[in-house]
Amino acid sequence: MSNIIQKLLEGKIDFEGQKLVEKIARDTLIVATLVSFIAGFALQSLQVTFGLFALFVVLLSIAVIPPWPMYNRHPVKWLPAKGTKT
Repeated sequence: MSNIIQKLLEGKIDFEGQKLVEKIARDTLIVATLVSFIAGFALQSLQVTFGLFALFVVLLSIAVIPPWPMYNRHPVKWLPAKGTKT
């Protein structure tokens, strides 16, 4: 059980996963800003604007902060270590 938890918390994602996370975060924040602004403007309420934006940020955090397996589909193949001279 502890191996599973340790593996989940280790945080390994590949370079393609990092690019995907960046795209998801950028696009979500743009949409969140627009939706929050329009809803707040329509209802004339800053509370709605910031509350809706905070909800988007929390959902985005759940989507991108944990190292989900979809972010490690292209693991880096490292070259084997050469013998070192001491």
